[in-house]
Order: sequence, then C-alpha cells, then structure tokens
Amino acid sequence: MKLTVNIEKKCGDFSLKADFITDGEVFGLLGASGCGKSLTLKCIAGVEKPDRGRICLGETVLFDSDEKINIPARKRNVGYLFQDYALFPNMTVLQNIMCACKSEDKAREFVHRFYLSGKENLKPAALSGGEKQRTAIARMLAAEPELVMFDEPFSAVDSSLKAGLEREIRKVIKSCGGQALLVSHSRDEVHRLTDRIAVMEQGRIDVIQEKKSLFENPLTAAAARLSGWENISPVEAKEDGTFMASQWGISLPTCRCQNKGRVAFAAIRADSFEIAEDDDKEGITCIVGEIIDEIHRTGVEFIPAGGKGLMTASFPKGQPLPAAGQEFRLRIPQDKIKYFDR
Repeated sequence: MKLTVNIEKKCGDFSLKADFITDGEVFGLLGASGCGKSLTLKCIAGVEKPDRGRICLGETVLFDSDEKINIPARKRNVGYLFQDYALFPNMTVLQNIMCACKSEDKAREFVHRFYLSGKENLKPAALSGGEKQRTAIARMLAAEPELVMFDEPFSAVDSSLKAGLEREIRKVIKSCGGQALLVSHSRDEVHRLTDRIAVMEQGRIDVIQEKKSLFENPLTAAAARLSGWENISPVEAKEDGTFMASQWGISLPTCRCQNKGRVAFAAIRADSFEIAEDDDKEGITCIVGEIIDEIHRTGVEFIPAGGKGLMTASFPKGQPLPAAGQEFRLRIPQDKIKYFDR
C-alpha cells in the first residue's frame, strides 16, 4: 500500500520538511538524534499535526492542510511503536496486548512470539525496559495495521534477543504486505531490515537511495557518514587539479567526476588505507594516536604529519603496526576516495 508524505512542521527553532513516497517496502529513516525522524512518524500517526502538507495511505487521505482533513490517530489504522512504549500502567502485559486485538487466544500467541511467556500477568512497572518494548511491539502488531512504524525498536533490547525479535518483525512485515517505516540511527539495523533508505539531516531528507546503493555508493557526505565512511573532510580545489582536505591537512589526488569545481567533501573508509613503504611517493607520513582493539580488526587513530585532524584506519588482526606516538607511512588508493558536491 502506497504511503505519500509531503509535510512541513515547525517546532520552536526546529523546522521539519519531509517529502517521500514508499510502496510495499520497508522504508528506513536514518539520521542522528534530533534530525526529525521521530517527528515525521508522529505526523504520519496523527500524534502531531503538520503545519501544512498532505499524507495519504493508499486511497485514504490522512491529512491535507488545504482540504482541512486531519483523521484522528485512532482511526488511521497505523501501528506506531513509541520510543517510551506508551503502555497502560494499570494493565498487565496480556491486557495491554488485548487492547489491540480483543482476543485472549490471539494475545497469548503474541506473548509467546515476543518472548514474554511468564510475564503476561505483570504490569509495566514490574518489567524491564526490553520487556516493555517487546510488549509494545506485540500490542502494535496484534492490531493488524495497514502500516507499521518502528521508532528505534531495538534500543532497549538485549543483544541475545535482538536477532529473534528482528526475525519476528520481518515475518509480521511480510505478512502485512511488506509495508513499514523504520526509524534508526543504527546503520546495521537499517541494513538488515530495510529496502530503501532516506538519510535525514537537520529536518530535511538529504537523499533517498536503495539500501545496496547507499552503503556501496552514497551520493552525499551526510549519506556517507551515516553509512559507515569514518573519514570525511571538506575539500578545496587547488590550481594543480588536486584537492586540499582542510580537516586533515593533506593533499588528495584529482577526482574523476565531471563537475570538479563543485566538489566540496571527500570521504575515505577506515579499511581503505594501506601500509606504505618509506620510499613510497604516494604515501603520507602519520603519527599514531591510539591503537583500538576491535573484535575482528585493529583500529588506528592517527594524525597526518603537519595536519591537525584525527583520522581512522582499520587493519586485519595480526598485521604489524606501530605503537602510539610513532611515525609510519600510509597510502590511500585513489579509487578508494569518494568525492561529493554536498
């Protein structure tokens, strides 16, 4: 079922402008805290009223400022998982779920599916954060909404339960036609669960890309930062055709893009660096700041000699590396540098 959103809303000094269409897919909103992701969901759910614009779900107009249409939240048939769960404090887990489906047998099925067996007679005050969250998810899905929206659904869930919970959510999304919105600041979550992703930045949608495209070939610096490019710097074109990365204090080779005069940022993944020989003319001299022991790799924070900005490299476990405070040489393969005009 197609969801069309074109809205604007001002909250104090913050201004939201969301414009996107999603149809039969899991659509992700990826961005840092405070960028407008949750506010967008609240407007779709009817919890917040946009200042202007239009929201349609299928053939139903949920909100239209010009036509003075604003369907109440309870009549929108939209399932929305609040960040604070919004459980009824005087009701048990089972009773909370039954508010959505009215059937005790069906509610008990959701108790089991969301790992709440043995907790069904407890009230929210006696539950852990993860148990409250799973209860809220079960209640939302038990209502069989036309659209489901998840606002940071795994923020309070133990890692041991996350995989199973994600699996259940995928099943339910598939059973209701695959239509869902997922808000997250975690690129791992949106990578596992979504089909297409909107990157949000300061109340605006910066870019919308298919999941694979976003992670392999982001179109903007904001998309690169949120999809895992650890090193991003503003750049300025030099007369010789190269670029000066102002944040790092190093010169980068010319790019192969058509509009070189519009290039504003460069990005390098941490795992793109290579150890260079001392006589490698393409290498840059660096000073090690800190060695970071990661699970599968070893991270190295460093500052280019003569530079001022900290950069991050990552190498396979077991590769010989210098100690903190020592100098070493790194090279950046030209085809591993990504340039952006914004």
